[in-house]
Amino acid sequence: MTSTATRPVLSKDGGTDNRPGLLLGVVLAAQFMALLDVFIVNVAAPTIRAELSASGAALQLVVAGYTIAYAVLLITGARLGDLVGHRRMYLGGLALFTVASLACGLAADTGQLIAFRFAQGVGSALMIPQVLSLIQRNFTGERRVRALSAYSAVLATGAAAGQVVGGVLVSADLFGTGWRPVFLVNVPIGIALLVLGARVLPRDTRTAPTRARALDLPGLVLLAAAVSLLTVPLVLGQEQDWPLWSWLSLGASLVLLALFGAYESRLARRGGAPLIAPRVLRLPGMGRAVLWITVSMGVNAGFLFTLTLHLQGGLGHSALRAGLTFGPAAVVFGAIGLTWRRWPARLHRALVPGGFLLAAAGALAVGGLLADGGTGGWGLYPALGAFGAGVSLAFSPALTGALATVRPEDAADASGLLATVTQLGQLIGVAAFGTLFLGATAGSGARNSADALWATMIALAVAAAVGAVAGPWRRAR
Repeated sequence: MTSTATRPVLSKDGGTDNRPGLLLGVVLAAQFMALLDVFIVNVAAPTIRAELSASGAALQLVVAGYTIAYAVLLITGARLGDLVGHRRMYLGGLALFTVASLACGLAADTGQLIAFRFAQGVGSALMIPQVLSLIQRNFTGERRVRALSAYSAVLATGAAAGQVVGGVLVSADLFGTGWRPVFLVNVPIGIALLVLGARVLPRDTRTAPTRARALDLPGLVLLAAAVSLLTVPLVLGQEQDWPLWSWLSLGASLVLLALFGAYESRLARRGGAPLIAPRVLRLPGMGRAVLWITVSMGVNAGFLFTLTLHLQGGLGHSALRAGLTFGPAAVVFGAIGLTWRRWPARLHRALVPGGFLLAAAGALAVGGLLADGGTGGWGLYPALGAFGAGVSLAFSPALTGALATVRPEDAADASGLLATVTQLGQLIGVAAFGTLFLGATAGSGARNSADALWATMIALAVAAAVGAVAGPWRRAR
């Protein structure tokens, strides 16, 4: 008899293959690999610059091209999965990502590397939204909650793991290949996931009601333009000292977002199929979850980015040592993301605000321990663990609560929205707190860097405290 806790998975011959654990492992492995590529290149950037004689602008595009394409096309990837089929889009995006990774690893110059990095981002944008959609459609009840908790844990550990893996691969200099293994490592993993995915992912059905929804091309153009105008200055503006074009671009993005919202609302009233269904935005707790996810991911990304700059630039740590420093935060984040549902139910309402406050305390503790220009000693690791625990408690229940009641027909819209919010939160965090840190660095040396870090950690703590009071006590209906 088929379990009522999960939907049966269709095998290639049309029968049922009820292996939800393997399905979850396949989609989350791809999620982890795509996230890894956001951060792994940061560590390899100096080596890439030296070996390819890349200019500063070209190096920025190597690092940022992936993120820009990824952020711009996430919601589009979600809708295409709804139209074409989540299995097809997942496997297609994974194949593109794998081929683009191979091309990146074999690139002969920066122009090729930039183009293939954009292709990687497109592959991720087609693949990643299907992860949440497949979880929503193939898991119900408590199994869905556990799957979403695992998804949250993967999101967190991908950032720290990217820096660790990047440091290991660049330091190893396998066969004299320098930076190239940071891309080539994706190829065997991608091939294995394609083989497994073809076997365990449920076949797409053409009879689902969502297949009748047309692609909202005007909405797609408006949203892509708005997100592009937002993400490009957030990624490149900081390195170029925020020129006039970056501010004009940010202002234009707000105008286009307003136009997008007005157009989508009008389309929904006329009975059309908007890119993001307004009913998804009106789901109980969705707006609050969007705010919490944005703040938690912004604080997390800003913390990782600025602390990495301090450890490598201020204290002179190697890429590997700096990456390993984040181990406690990543481990605690993942462990709490997987286990918080087992805690007493009476505590669940307080988890998100409590998590933000714990993250604030962890950021202040890290800043205080490093304020004298030293390494912080062994006390640094409990402080990092407290920060990781806090961000996990702020993020994981918010994401799970937002998706727990989403109907299968709305899975694509909700997945694309929350995946985009997660990515934009990270971009905003890096841009805002990175700018603060770099602006506060008066000169070279550990002490100057430590002073800048302390100021940034205070700002991070304030942002986390704002998240703690951003409507947490209002009972969801």
